[in-house]
Amino acid sequence: MTPDSDASIDDQAARAAWLYYVGGLTQDQIASEMGLSRQRAQRLVSRAVGAGLIHVRLNHHLARCVELEAALRERFRLVRCRVMPGLGPGRDPVRSIAPAAAEEMERVLAERGSRVIALGTGRALRGMVDALSPVEAPQHRLVSLLGNIALDGSASYFEVIMRLAEKVRAPHYPMPVPVLVDTVEENLTLQSLGAVRKVRGLAQAADVTFVGVGQMSDDAPLMTDGFLTLDELHEIQRAGAAGEVAGWIYDGEGRYLDLALNARLTGVRVEIATPERPVIGIAAGAAKVVALKAALTSGIVNGLVTDEPTAAAVLAG
Repeated sequence: MTPDSDASIDDQAARAAWLYYVGGLTQDQIASEMGLSRQRAQRLVSRAVGAGLIHVRLNHHLARCVELEAALRERFRLVRCRVMPGLGPGRDPVRSIAPAAAEEMERVLAERGSRVIALGTGRALRGMVDALSPVEAPQHRLVSLLGNIALDGSASYFEVIMRLAEKVRAPHYPMPVPVLVDTVEENLTLQSLGAVRKVRGLAQAADVTFVGVGQMSDDAPLMTDGFLTLDELHEIQRAGAAGEVAGWIYDGEGRYLDLALNARLTGVRVEIATPERPVIGIAAGAAKVVALKAALTSGIVNGLVTDEPTAAAVLAG
């Protein structure tokens, strides 16, 4: 199949999905409107959703999700909390939470006053940005908490700030350093550079922060994204690592570990969140439960967007 034919099918899929979700047409009506069989119309709608050509947001708040939100708010003293329905076993939970995370970001972007918005990286934040509606928000400033480059010079696929800046037309400040360097001395040298000091200062003064929460099991994002080797990961696990936020690794109580690796991280560490300067964690999935509970317990994050199974597991632990 040629790229042109792929584009043509995507056009058909987007139109079919628009008629279904926005126009309220049945699949029989879509088939009639587009001159297709009912089965073809059904496949096109499924293709549009699967390929991310259309984003569907749930306006009706399910009672169970509301109950979980209330329990999480009370137990962890959260300032923001959204719990979305789970998609079922084997499905990507980011698909469920990304629209709710986008709504949280849109709420901040809609504020008239100037805000500094700090961001981590990762799949969940990338999903949030992809689900975000384009908006003009030049009054705000976007800043990265960490770089996006591995030791070998390669960039992570899940870069966030540039993609967000394109959607909201706001000034943006990427962290101009690798995520991790070879030595503490190299780190100190990089952090002494004027441009790095300015970006770090802006990130440390953020009014609101959006972060992913990384697990430290053998599928840890720090390893799968190329920032750690498997041997390094196993060494950190033996030291009690439970999770990470913006690359900084903490234990099962959410206390940052005194690791040689942490001393080689170039990004800004997220300290205890406050109601005035919230830190919103965007994470879901069984692999995230231990890391997420630790970050909530210690107060590294005081806002949360997750799904129903993850919320229930965090509360049950």
